[in-house]
Amino acid sequence: MTSTSLIVWLQFLVLCVSSESGPLEDVVIDRYDIPKICPREVQMGDFVRYHYNGTLKDGQKFDASYDRGIAVAGFVGIGRLITGLDRGILGMCVNERRKLIVPPHLGYGSIGVPGMIPADATLYFDIILVDLWNKKDEVQITTLEKPSQCNRTVQDSDFVRYHYNGTLADGTFFDSSYSRSSTYDTYVGSGWLIKGMDQGLLGMCAGEWRKIIVPPFLAYGEKGYGTIIPPHASLVFHVLLIDFHNPKDGITVQDQVLPENCKRKAVTGDYVRYHYNGTLMDGVLFDSSYSRNTTYNTYIGMGYIIPGMDAGLQGVCMGEWRKIIIPPHLAYGEKGAGDSIPGSSVLIFNVHVIDFHNPKDSVDIEVTYKPEVCNVTSKNGDYILYHYNCSLMDGSLLFSSHSFENPQQITLGANKVIDGLDIGLTGMCAGEKRTILVPPHLGHGESGAREVPGSAVLKFDIELLHREEGVPDGYLFIWTGDTPENLFEAMDLDKNGEVPLEEFSTFLKIQVDEGKGRFSPGVDREKSISDMFVNQDRNKDEKITADELKLKTEEEADRVHEEL
Repeated sequence: MTSTSLIVWLQFLVLCVSSESGPLEDVVIDRYDIPKICPREVQMGDFVRYHYNGTLKDGQKFDASYDRGIAVAGFVGIGRLITGLDRGILGMCVNERRKLIVPPHLGYGSIGVPGMIPADATLYFDIILVDLWNKKDEVQITTLEKPSQCNRTVQDSDFVRYHYNGTLADGTFFDSSYSRSSTYDTYVGSGWLIKGMDQGLLGMCAGEWRKIIVPPFLAYGEKGYGTIIPPHASLVFHVLLIDFHNPKDGITVQDQVLPENCKRKAVTGDYVRYHYNGTLMDGVLFDSSYSRNTTYNTYIGMGYIIPGMDAGLQGVCMGEWRKIIIPPHLAYGEKGAGDSIPGSSVLIFNVHVIDFHNPKDSVDIEVTYKPEVCNVTSKNGDYILYHYNCSLMDGSLLFSSHSFENPQQITLGANKVIDGLDIGLTGMCAGEKRTILVPPHLGHGESGAREVPGSAVLKFDIELLHREEGVPDGYLFIWTGDTPENLFEAMDLDKNGEVPLEEFSTFLKIQVDEGKGRFSPGVDREKSISDMFVNQDRNKDEKITADELKLKTEEEADRVHEEL
């Protein structure tokens, strides 16, 4: 018992003792149970709901609201209650308990209530106040928690999704969205909610918690609602706003982080590879490309993805980060998607664009260094040596020639590298450096390759180290001018009618030294000579005769003749 209650109880005892010797002058009040929190006390003109037990001095019960299962409701201080109750209820808090002793002249006096209350009876009431309001009351809003960022708040005509617990003023539970595992979804200010809730939701941020107290005339009024909400009941809602949107909303793009260089922005028809985390507005993750360790790849502006994402990816740069907020009518609508996206959900995508291309794209070439003197450039058939780094557009290094002892060597146009690299290496000077962007249709395509994701744009940083004339495919040696008129006689250096390997090798090297022919670049010269000699030594006697010696063009002509 609190000190205040103890003092009141002592006053009550004194009055009781004095009542033995004379009638009570006023109501005796014992506040024997006062709630710790009492935001408001009963005043004249307030409307109250309370339960009570009423007894006579001998303890005989004459009435009880509990027996009827419904609290007594009425205005205080306007003569609708007996004077003793009017006075005894003043100053009460909701959930406060009081004992009242009402003398006859403040009760039913010398008449009493026939069959219930004798004449000149002192009345004893045990009361608990369950509700309290006034006709001048408005909706009471208390913000319990608010997100740090709030770019927009609820307005009339918005569609909201929220969770709530609903209680009466005394804490009696009547409903909860949590018990249904589903948010309450509705329009605000369109007459679909009680007026008090319409008012209480205005100005809320997504993620905000509020306590909303609604007086009965802005709730269910005199009739109440079924068996769960009594007539004249104030309602208390603890509300968590999950998200909201307006049917007129478009997408919202926020938190853009742009790369330093953005040569081109994505447009309709581009094929985009991007990573994303998809959440609801309350932060609940519903999907992520990172969890699958692969980008999401699609054409944009062509209906392959939800309309909001189609619009949200327009104008992105390679390497850009952006947040795309999509209202439900541009996402999955009223039905939602599966178990992870509820109906009418606003979706938030945090997107990282890895790369994009268009099927019509060609190789993009940027010359980063070029020698002052550049008289000859690389062309198909040339033998070249070059260093390169190959990476994805997010900077992930895939391959590098620097990882090996020697630089990369190829013959341009010999189908030894991807088409885009063949194109990018063409027209270079020795010593030149380039950055080459290769779209997937000129790279490794939709399937990708070892360590190369499907449909990936590749970035090559290239330095051309060496270039020299090549030879046609299938040749080990070619003449730079006319072939000697009598090739065998020229080759037979000692004029004995036979050309062994040593003499064959000496002859070819002389031709190269004099600029009359050249070997296939990039192939071991001695091996080329050996292979050529073996090809001409048709009877395998380790020497070539005039009958055996044939040029490659002659061999091919003979082969065509045989086929015919």
